[in-house]
Amino acid sequence: MKRMIILCTLYIVSLSLFAEVRYVFYFIGDGMGTNQVLGAEMYRSAVAGQPLGRVQTLMTTFPYSGHASTYSKSNGITDSAAAGTCLATGSKTKNGTLGQDENGKRLTTIAEQLKEQGWGVGIMTTVAIDHATPGAFYGHVPNRDDYYDIGLQLAESKFDFFGGAGFHHPQGKKDDKEINLYRNAEQAGYVIAHGYEEAQELLSGDFVQSTQPGTPKVQKMIMVQKTDDDGARHGSNLRYAIDRKEGDLTLRQIVSTAIPFLDARYDRFFMMVEGGMIDYACHGDDAATAIGEVWDMDEAMKEAFAFYEAHPDETLIVVTADHETGGMALGNSDYTLYLEQLQYQRCSAWVLSDRFTQLFKEQKKPGWNDVKAIYKELLGLWDQVPVYYEEEQALKAVYKAVLAKKSVSAKNMYKDVNALGEAGLRLLNDKAHVGWTTRAHSAHAVPIFAIGPGAARFSGWHDNTEIAPMIMECTK
Repeated sequence: MKRMIILCTLYIVSLSLFAEVRYVFYFIGDGMGTNQVLGAEMYRSAVAGQPLGRVQTLMTTFPYSGHASTYSKSNGITDSAAAGTCLATGSKTKNGTLGQDENGKRLTTIAEQLKEQGWGVGIMTTVAIDHATPGAFYGHVPNRDDYYDIGLQLAESKFDFFGGAGFHHPQGKKDDKEINLYRNAEQAGYVIAHGYEEAQELLSGDFVQSTQPGTPKVQKMIMVQKTDDDGARHGSNLRYAIDRKEGDLTLRQIVSTAIPFLDARYDRFFMMVEGGMIDYACHGDDAATAIGEVWDMDEAMKEAFAFYEAHPDETLIVVTADHETGGMALGNSDYTLYLEQLQYQRCSAWVLSDRFTQLFKEQKKPGWNDVKAIYKELLGLWDQVPVYYEEEQALKAVYKAVLAKKSVSAKNMYKDVNALGEAGLRLLNDKAHVGWTTRAHSAHAVPIFAIGPGAARFSGWHDNTEIAPMIMECTK
């Protein structure tokens, strides 16, 4: 009987390994280590009153899982450019370099290989479409900060669909000529859709939603967010899930638009989908916001999984991360964890910081009770989360330093935050017993989850150089 079970298992695995893959979804959680995933699940469990169980993400239900090391060619701790390049090409490079090896030689990405073979290709993210991870699949520059050059290469890639916040620096010069990246993309055949509704409107008369054969009106698309009323961060990132307002573009909307777009035009397609703002939140040691971003990427994954369920013998979904950010620890003191305390945080560190900055602009010298009211409203301190005398005194000390202009902001990679917001957030994290070792990346291994034909390859321990080649092996 045991021998029969083993033979059946080997037969099922062999079918998985040798089935023809026609659709590939490659999800990358930027900064998403194992504890970011586990923390997201344990948080939802705690809020649901299941402290000893787990409310699972979709990704952890996949039948195959493993881990990958992430070091770069130049250091044990990678940056996003080197890690993104490795996930896109299977080759290590030095930190800061995108789509090239350490000597400046161009590396070919799996997206470029598949495009050359006639596949449709979509690249989407919650951050700028010329940021390190999305840029690693089509860009080739010596410095990841060469955003303008990466943006020019986007149009040259001839990929079919891009989705995200927009371009970091859309206006610039090339060969002494002023070139706007949006206009340049349009001249290369891309239609720019601002927001979900506009994208659907542009495609409403297309054969994507028609039974009539023919050539689609929209051949290639770039889907970006609408400009906020204040124009804030238009090209840099979508709004955090915890800060989201009605009408904001979401990663799930981008993926739900890209799938029928590519499926109607090609009999095979590849999609890279990045949850880029997990990393942003972890650079700020912001547990509640990071957890929200993990769940937000998992929501987008449901669109891919629905497609997988309709095409289970032809669809491969691989989920991993470029690196871990923040050195997130689930536990920072004794044998207790109180993640449910994070449910009272109503906004990201960025919005919290903006509220304090605005308070000091409006009142010049606001009173402690004014400051305390914001802590209560946005972090639940005192009202839902008890604050003891010594803790309040520590917050008051920061308040007095801000009043004296001795401590105004705390450094963050993507945005400096008000010192009062920083102090309150640190206290709430401590209350939840979430610890952080850094505001940068760590060398922690990252998870891999996979489902579909060939998914068994991704089980076990890997280096990140192995992931892209394994995906390519599955497509042959």
